[in-house]
Order: sequence, then C-alpha cells, then structure tokens
Amino acid sequence: MTNKEIAKLLKLTAALLELHEENQFKIRTYTNAIFNIEKQEIALSEKTQAELEALDGIGKGLAQSIIEIEKNGSFSILDELLSKTPKGVVEMLNLKGIGPKKIKTVWQELQIENMDQLYEACKQGKLAKLKGFGEKTQESILQNLDYLISQRGKVLFADAELYATNLISTLRTVLPDQTIVLVGDMRRKMEVVDQVDILVDTQESDLVLRLLIQDKSILLDRRGSGPFSLKGVFADINLKWQIRFVKASEFHGKMMLFTGSEKHLAGIEKNGKSLSQYLFEHQIANETEVYAQFDLPFIEPELREGTFEMNYSIENKPPTLLDVNDLKGPIHNHSQYSDGQNSIRQLAQYCIDHGYEYLGLSDHSKSAFYASGLQEFQILKQHEEIDALNKELAPFKIFKGIESDILNDGSLDYSADVLASFDFIVASIHSNLNMDKEKATQRLIKAIENPYTTFLGHPTGRLLLRRQGYPIDHQAVIDACAKHNVIMEINANPWRLDVDWRWVNYALEKGVVLSINPDAHELDGFEDMKYGVFAGRKGGLTKEMTFNTWSLNMIEDYFTKRKLSI
Repeated sequence: MTNKEIAKLLKLTAALLELHEENQFKIRTYTNAIFNIEKQEIALSEKTQAELEALDGIGKGLAQSIIEIEKNGSFSILDELLSKTPKGVVEMLNLKGIGPKKIKTVWQELQIENMDQLYEACKQGKLAKLKGFGEKTQESILQNLDYLISQRGKVLFADAELYATNLISTLRTVLPDQTIVLVGDMRRKMEVVDQVDILVDTQESDLVLRLLIQDKSILLDRRGSGPFSLKGVFADINLKWQIRFVKASEFHGKMMLFTGSEKHLAGIEKNGKSLSQYLFEHQIANETEVYAQFDLPFIEPELREGTFEMNYSIENKPPTLLDVNDLKGPIHNHSQYSDGQNSIRQLAQYCIDHGYEYLGLSDHSKSAFYASGLQEFQILKQHEEIDALNKELAPFKIFKGIESDILNDGSLDYSADVLASFDFIVASIHSNLNMDKEKATQRLIKAIENPYTTFLGHPTGRLLLRRQGYPIDHQAVIDACAKHNVIMEINANPWRLDVDWRWVNYALEKGVVLSINPDAHELDGFEDMKYGVFAGRKGGLTKEMTFNTWSLNMIEDYFTKRKLSI
C-alpha cells in the first residue's frame, strides 16, 4: 500500500474521530502524522515498526496501526469507527463546506443518514434553522450536493483507463487473434466517463462469458447481456462496462459509430444523409474512407464531439495534434520545500532519466500556509540549492519558479523584489473559492495583468467529481491572457484538467500559448502529463502552441526576454 493510500485512511479516521467528538489531542495526532507521511520519500511499507516509531509525529500506537493497514488494508480503530457510523454519513464527509461537527449535528438532530436525505432537508429549509448553519451555509451545501449527485456513477478517465486496460488484457487471454478496442467516451478520452465500451471483431462471445463469470471483480449483468453484448459493473469503482461483439466485416463501421458523439454523427451530412445513417447502411474498410465520402479529412477520435471539428474540410485540414512524446519538460511541480514528497534532486533526476531537458520548480507561496508555503528566507535557500544542482546536472536545467497565490484582491503573494527573483510565476487561486462570476473573473484578470505573471494556473479551481469550479467568464480571462502574453496551463492532474478542453480552441484562436503542467507533488505525478495532452488534443492543441514542447534554449530565451520587459 502506498503512502498516499495510508494517509487517505488516516484522514478518514481523523474525520470520524471528530465526528464522534473524540479527544482533540488524538485527532491532532492523526493530523500531524498525515502531514509527515505525505512528506515521506520512502514507502512506509518498507519500514519496520521501530523505524515507523522513530518518524516525526508517528509514535508506537500509530506505527502499530500502519503495520496493521499494510497487513489487512485497514486497522481496528478505523473499523470500529466505521461500524458505528452509517455508510451514508461517511459519504457525507466528502462534502465541501460542511465539516464533521456540522455533519454530526444534521445526523443527530435531523436523523439524516445519507446524501439524498440531506438534499431533501436543504430543499425544505430545515438546515438553515439549525444552530450554526443559516441560509448561506444551507445554500452552499445544496449547491455542492447538486453537483455531487449529478456526478454519481461517473469515474475519472484516469481511473477508468486502468480498469479498461485490465479488462482488455483479460479478454486477450481467450481472444488472442481478435481486434479489441475501446470506443465511446473512452476512445474520445473524455475527462470523466460513466461506462467503459469495448468492441471485438467476433460474434463468438461464449469464451468471454465463461471467463467473466469466474471474475468476482467484474460483476456480470446476465439480464442485460445477450449473445452479442455483455454488460456488467467493475465492482471496485461502481463503473459500468459493455462489450459488443460484431462481425469482422462490420467492425470498422461499428467502431466509428460507437466512437463519435451524437452531435458529431448527426451533424456531419451530405445530400441529406448523416454520418450515422451512412455507417448503418455501408460496410467500410477504414474511417478515413468514410470521412472522404463527406468531403472531410480524417478527424482524430478525441475531436469527435460535434464542435469546432465540424468546420474542417479537405482544404481546411485539422492540424497535427500534440503528442505526449513532444513534451520536453514539466513545468509547475512541487518539492519537499512545500507540500511535495520529493527533493529537488530526485525530481530533477527523474526528469533526466526520462529524457526531459528541464524542470520547472514552483512550490507554494507563503500565503498557502496549509501547504507549507515558502517564506522569503526559504526561497533564498532553495535558489542556492537550484544553482548548485544546475552546475552539477548541466546541460539539464532547473528553472526557479513559484506558484504564487492570487490573493483575494487579485494581487500576487510576495513583493515585487521577491517575484523578480524567479524565472517564472504560476499565478493560482487556492483560497476564498466561494465567488460569483464577476468577482472570480476580475480577481483572475488582475493577476493576469501583473507583469510578473507568466502562467495562469488551474483557472477555475475545480476538482472533477468532487468540487465544481467557481464560475468565470472564460472568454474574458482568455482574452486577458492574450493581451498580456500570459501562458494558460492545462493542469494535467486527472482531478483538475483545468483549463477545460472546451475552451482550448478559443484560446488557440486568440493566440494564447498553453502549457501541459503536471502540478506534480510526487514522482508519479509527472506521468499525469499524458492526461493533460489528451485534454489538449480534444481542444485541437498542437506542438507549436504548447510551451513545454519548446527546447531548453527557447525556454531560457523566453524567460530572459520576459524578465527584461518588466
């Protein structure tokens, strides 16, 4: 079990302890331990109990719990807390804007034990009447509930991809010679999906049926299945799946039909016949051939949403989209100086080992105290370390950056003298997220207008499936980036993917350069850049308009000229 997974269980334990009004000292012990665990470079699973006890904030009791987690996947204290807490109340702990103490109030005073009951209580105005709540709190909870309920049954693409890949590998054990592909939202690489769709070029489904019946992690829906279609659910993440079996002669047509969105399939037409109609009536050899029948160039699967790709033609061909192999280095990454798990040397060595030319380091700024944001004296120390590493690791280059909090009035954290000491600034909002559209937009635009802002970080602050982003006028924000030569990041963390791909094409039309930023807090976080690439491709992003496809010399030259222009 990873350190992150252990920390997640301890966070749940701390929340449950608070819910049940346990000793505050005990709760604080867990909170401190979580912080230290998340900073550990070495997996806790590799440590003995004595070594665990020696870690800051752990002690004998927690060390024993961690050993128990490694052995059983949970531990007795958590199990006991869960046994006396309704499952729906545990789920409510994920709600933004309502902590364990308030959850206990609604649980005990209103006998609310799940999200649906909480939603109804909000709609009836019952929460506003409770002590410590009020209309504003009730409205905030209701908005969060609306969002969470609308996301039920959906899973991050990154999580679904893992299960889909494993299922396809399982299918290949009994169908080694067949073509097996993902279709639907998975092939279009949507940021969240509610089903994994798979297509196989055979109608012989019996072997697969017998195989899947034996797999308890893949719950087969026998009633919904048939001879040419098997349906079920991935039990671990409650995600639906469907496998369709088609004749080899119909495979390419069905692949195209099951890939495109409804708007794409219905919107492409010629002589009164839509693309979907054509696919139902014809057997095809490949997708390029079909698009040619409609006087269109080949359209990449990620683009088939029925939006700007409908304007392409033989004369106006789509550009070559960005590829993950085009990236030359990750910008926006966190080290142990703030809330990252790894040292700067470890981050740099990982990049070198993976063929990157540079690393952009951007720890949190001082206002992000919850993330150990850097005080001015720490910045000096960090820059000295970077200078020494750059001499040692040349020609590889570590750029000095900071993720500067955009404060409530739109100004950036730190004085101008401190900001001038960095090679680049990622300006991001992390606090006071409950803003209306006008307030949020103006806050972002003021930060964009600051001459020290190089990148605009995750502009809406969203966490997919968890937290709706604050509303912004995307067009106005993008226009401001274009005017002030600010690069927009596509934050590649699968929970963020912000800026949303639906606004990438508009940004490109305005000449805004984008950057695929992993926002890595650990080495594995660098791998998330592929999800940022997927999002960029959906918006038509090219290599030329992606900042971190530029060479080291180009990046150095850009940062130098920008600083001289201030």
